[in-house]
Amino acid sequence: MNRNAKILWAIWILLALLGGVGLIERLVTGHRLAGYTSYVPWGMWVAAYIFFIGLSAGAFLLSSLVYVFGVHKLERIAKLALFVAATTLVMSLITIWFDLGHMERNYEVFTRPHFHSMMAWMVWLYSAYFALLLGELYYALRRDVKALTPQELAEDDRKLRRLATIGIPLAIAFHGGVGALFGTVSARPFWNSPIYPIMFLVGALLSGGALMTFIVAMFWPEQDEAWLDLLQFLGKIVLAFLLFDLLLEWAEFSIPMWYGVGPEAGLVKYVLFGPFWYVYWIVHILFGVVIPIYLFTQRKDPKAIAWGSALVAVTFFAIRLNLVIPGLVTPEIKGLEHAYMDPIGNHLSYHYVPSFFEWQILMGVVALGIAIFYLGQRRLPLFSNPSSHEVSK
Repeated sequence: MNRNAKILWAIWILLALLGGVGLIERLVTGHRLAGYTSYVPWGMWVAAYIFFIGLSAGAFLLSSLVYVFGVHKLERIAKLALFVAATTLVMSLITIWFDLGHMERNYEVFTRPHFHSMMAWMVWLYSAYFALLLGELYYALRRDVKALTPQELAEDDRKLRRLATIGIPLAIAFHGGVGALFGTVSARPFWNSPIYPIMFLVGALLSGGALMTFIVAMFWPEQDEAWLDLLQFLGKIVLAFLLFDLLLEWAEFSIPMWYGVGPEAGLVKYVLFGPFWYVYWIVHILFGVVIPIYLFTQRKDPKAIAWGSALVAVTFFAIRLNLVIPGLVTPEIKGLEHAYMDPIGNHLSYHYVPSFFEWQILMGVVALGIAIFYLGQRRLPLFSNPSSHEVSK
């Protein structure tokens, strides 16, 4: 084992240990160690949930470009994209499971659903999406582990195309639905925007595409001319979605800031110039936009594309934090924080900073995702070249 591998293993072990301690603390103490306050019920775990679900939707839609639209240039990564989509979906659902007050009651959304609830619809859509992912992975991988006749290969191709075709509106529905889940909360002006479903879809394609580009750059076994051509193509896709996402963000922020009045303007100012301004300007804009754009222009350098993609994928979490938290830390009515006082003189608190306990849980989820990916790429033919029947011509 070389030095770099030892360092990576040490990092993973640390993440797993911290996550394991966090899991025990979550089971024993519930939410008591979280940074929630009397008026902030959501925090970093909700931001991580929509971040991971975006990675999953983006990776899945990349695979659909192959199985539905026949984009042959991406054939080599179609199976890998499906597996990454399944892995990040598991990470997303585990993260939001930890956010539930009563984790053991999660089954009740199936046994006692309320179909006027957008959250109930999300759970049912996720379940259908996960079953569809498993079906696609089965038909995409079995040709590499079992000898099939030409008729069986053709039938598998038809089934793959059907499942992927069903999956496209499903992925749009569940991730656009997450945007709608926020956008329909009229009591929260920062969230109540009709542009959110579109922003969530574009963000999914950006972050999921960036994650896939990084994986291809770092883990593809045959780094030949075809690999470099594929990597450059993926880099162009990520750059295009990065610029489009930036345009949507400009539209979202510039309109309420134009006159500087209304609750939306105050919340945008909080994001841009509040106590956590560096999350937006340094983490998001500098490391998530400016540096990646520069790196993506170095198209002949695979390391530049790899690091640009890694920065986009990781720093996109800052966008999700700046979505969830600012919408909760400002009173809906001016002075509401002083409207109540408990017996020892405490008012309603709108302050929120993620606790180390919350970070521990997130580290554990990341360690779990890395472990699933490691086992998958060791045991499954995710990186094998597509056969002539991989996609029906």
